[in-house]
Amino acid sequence: MSLTPEQFAKLVTKDEFNEFKGEMMEMKADVKRILTSVDSIVKKHKDFNVEMAANQGAHDWMSKTIDSHEVRIKNLELKNA
Repeated sequence: MSLTPEQFAKLVTKDEFNEFKGEMMEMKADVKRILTSVDSIVKKHKDFNVEMAANQGAHDWMSKTIDSHEVRIKNLELKNA
Protein backbone atom coordinates (compact mmCIF):
# COMPACT_ATOMS: atom_id res chain seq x y z
CA MET A 1 0.00 0.00 0.00
CA SER A 2 1.48 3.31 -0.99
CA LEU A 3 0.80 6.70 0.52
CA THR A 4 -0.60 9.64 -1.34
CA PRO A 5 1.31 12.93 -1.09
CA GLU A 6 -1.39 14.28 1.28
CA GLN A 7 -1.06 11.24 3.56
CA PHE A 8 2.72 11.45 3.47
CA ALA A 9 2.58 15.13 4.44
CA LYS A 10 0.56 14.20 7.55
CA LEU A 11 3.22 11.82 8.87
CA VAL A 12 5.11 12.94 11.94
CA THR A 13 8.87 13.01 11.98
CA LYS A 14 10.83 11.68 14.94
CA ASP A 15 11.92 15.21 15.87
CA GLU A 16 8.32 16.48 15.77
CA PHE A 17 7.23 13.55 17.92
CA ASN A 18 9.99 14.16 20.47
CA GLU A 19 9.12 17.88 20.58
CA PHE A 20 5.45 17.04 21.12
CA LYS A 21 6.38 14.51 23.79
CA GLY A 22 8.47 17.14 25.60
CA GLU A 23 5.57 19.61 25.53
CA MET A 24 3.23 16.97 26.94
CA MET A 25 5.67 16.18 29.75
CA GLU A 26 5.87 19.90 30.62
CA MET A 27 2.07 20.09 30.60
CA LYS A 28 1.89 17.00 32.82
CA ALA A 29 4.27 18.66 35.31
CA ASP A 30 2.14 21.84 35.27
CA VAL A 31 -1.03 19.86 35.90
CA LYS A 32 0.68 18.01 38.75
CA ARG A 33 1.67 21.34 40.37
CA ILE A 34 -1.89 22.64 39.98
CA LEU A 35 -3.36 19.51 41.55
CA THR A 36 -0.87 19.72 44.41
CA SER A 37 -1.95 23.32 45.04
CA VAL A 38 -5.62 22.38 44.93
CA ASP A 39 -5.01 19.49 47.35
CA SER A 40 -3.27 21.91 49.72
CA ILE A 41 -6.20 24.32 49.58
CA VAL A 42 -8.71 21.51 50.19
CA LYS A 43 -6.73 20.28 53.21
CA LYS A 44 -6.59 23.78 54.68
CA HIS A 45 -10.35 24.12 54.16
CA LYS A 46 -11.05 20.80 55.89
CA ASP A 47 -8.73 21.72 58.77
CA PHE A 48 -10.49 25.07 59.08
CA ASN A 49 -13.90 23.38 59.25
CA VAL A 50 -12.69 21.04 62.01
CA GLU A 51 -11.17 23.94 63.94
CA MET A 52 -14.34 26.00 63.52
CA ALA A 53 -16.46 23.13 64.88
CA ALA A 54 -14.11 22.74 67.85
CA ASN A 55 -14.27 26.48 68.54
CA GLN A 56 -18.06 26.42 68.36
CA GLY A 57 -18.15 23.56 70.85
CA ALA A 58 -15.86 25.47 73.21
CA HIS A 59 -17.98 28.61 72.90
CA ASP A 60 -21.16 26.65 73.60
CA TRP A 61 -19.55 25.07 76.67
CA MET A 62 -18.35 28.45 77.95
CA SER A 63 -21.78 29.97 77.38
CA LYS A 64 -23.45 27.22 79.42
CA THR A 65 -20.85 27.59 82.15
CA ILE A 66 -21.33 31.36 82.29
CA ASP A 67 -25.11 30.93 82.39
CA SER A 68 -24.83 28.47 85.29
CA HIS A 69 -22.55 30.87 87.19
CA GLU A 70 -25.00 33.70 86.63
CA VAL A 71 -27.80 31.56 88.06
CA ARG A 72 -25.66 30.72 91.11
CA ILE A 73 -24.82 34.40 91.64
CA LYS A 74 -28.50 35.37 91.44
CA ASN A 75 -29.37 32.64 93.96
CA LEU A 76 -26.67 33.90 96.33
CA GLU A 77 -27.88 37.48 95.96
CA LEU A 78 -31.46 36.40 96.75
CA LYS A 79 -30.34 34.48 99.81
CA ASN A 80 -28.24 37.37 101.11
CA ALA A 81 -30.92 39.97 100.44
